[in-house]
Amino acid sequence: MSDLRSTPPLCEIDDLRIGFRTHDGTLTEAVRGLSFTLNKGERLGIVGESGSGKSLTGRALLGLLPPAAHCTARRLAFDGEDLLAMPARRRRRLCGQQMGMILQDPKYSLNPVMTVAQQMAEAFALHEPKLGRRAMREKIVAALASVHIRNPERVADAYPHELSGGMGQRVMIAMMVSTGPRLLIADEPTSALDVLVSAQVLGILDEMIDTHGTGLIFISHDLPLVMSFCDRVIVMVAGRIVETCAARDLANAQHPYTRGLLAASPPLANPPDLLPVLERDPAWFAATPNDGAAA
Repeated sequence: MSDLRSTPPLCEIDDLRIGFRTHDGTLTEAVRGLSFTLNKGERLGIVGESGSGKSLTGRALLGLLPPAAHCTARRLAFDGEDLLAMPARRRRRLCGQQMGMILQDPKYSLNPVMTVAQQMAEAFALHEPKLGRRAMREKIVAALASVHIRNPERVADAYPHELSGGMGQRVMIAMMVSTGPRLLIADEPTSALDVLVSAQVLGILDEMIDTHGTGLIFISHDLPLVMSFCDRVIVMVAGRIVETCAARDLANAQHPYTRGLLAASPPLANPPDLLPVLERDPAWFAATPNDGAAA
């Protein structure tokens, strides 16, 4: 892989904070002082327990946070453009054409009253507004075939409730990948897929990165997968980064939280009799972040 440091970062996040008001008006932060950059063509893995702020970080980049969220940052930028200061219309077009997100659960991501073809046509129309009906249909079928759907014509005319979880996930992946985004956020993209299809999907993502120089943020609980597929990994707990390292070095991580995550995924050969219990340090959840953790 070429030297990623020689080019400006594709994505910049500095001191991102996302909070929600409780019933008594107190602002509780779910993401606390998050900072990192993503380079063009880089695969950045984000790992951590559920609730650590991984998905919220991805949604903040695309402006998909719920209305109740309170989001601030010193800098939140894509290709040098300030996303927080960007007009809403411009940001929507940017998300439709250059930024995309594969959401974790297709049941909540696909519109239940629209066919797959209708939903994919909406996404493709943002990228190619002058595409004719026949050409649009061919593009949709080709996109579905690219994620190894056996009968793409039938799936194109199906409604989401007629699809299995894995099939719906592949539809979401086809919808996002086929437009060739420059930034793709993949939130557990292979969680509903079997091992063979997961490998095929990762191959599709790999090809897209090589063809378009796409920067990938890969959110996952599968640490062995992240180690083999990503270039760099950040580990999150309680809304902040506690460790950053090259993906190939994750097995040798030093932070006790990262060591606990690794221990929770025992090997199939000679597994331990008892899984170790992670001992949580109250400092991980303290109000003042450890500035050195994200360096």
